[in-house]
Amino acid sequence: MKREIIITGDGSKTIQIMDWQEQYHSKHGAIQEAYHVFIKSGLDLFKDKEIQILEIGFGTGLNAFITLIEFEKRNLQIKYTGVEAYPVSNEELEQLNYLEELESLSRKDDFDLMHSSPWGQEIEIAKNFSLNKQQKFFKEIDALNTYDLIYFDAFGARVQPELWTVEIFQIMFNAMKSGGYLVTYAAKGSVRRAMLEVGFLVERLPGPPGKREMLRAKKQ
Repeated sequence: MKREIIITGDGSKTIQIMDWQEQYHSKHGAIQEAYHVFIKSGLDLFKDKEIQILEIGFGTGLNAFITLIEFEKRNLQIKYTGVEAYPVSNEELEQLNYLEELESLSRKDDFDLMHSSPWGQEIEIAKNFSLNKQQKFFKEIDALNTYDLIYFDAFGARVQPELWTVEIFQIMFNAMKSGGYLVTYAAKGSVRRAMLEVGFLVERLPGPPGKREMLRAKKQ
């Protein structure tokens, strides 16, 4: 499928799948969305501890990179796992402008290491922050009671409904520690019902720019 780099509403770039008219991040602002959904509504729940994060849809690495920028402010130690079935190409990564837009050019080596590190191997990106990228389908995740926080950033249910099913959220529930959280930009009723069916407690939160609501789920 044809892919293009586009500029989103906050000046940061993302990848658009032209056949689907679907983007890796919100067209209203890739960086704004990442901060609102995954940092403000997810990472900010944790301070002064060691946590494990699972990202569903590693994609361009934006969520992982912003987490790297932010984790020290919260005195966290993070083991970050990013799952991606179809890695982004080096040519596409070179066209993204996250370092400039985040005013983080000093962390270029960290960003490059995130993308050049081998798949299936845990790598220390910075002190107290490790990354393990796993190239596989989401349904192949078999972790149990492992993660404190899940960033669920799959393509939308409009174009890939199979990623937002009871089966997938059961895998997420199993992978999460008791008391853990899952955050996602999605707010569809069918997604919420699937989360509830597997046992999550689900709350609606104000959404990022361009979206009225988003969902946060807790494993009680």
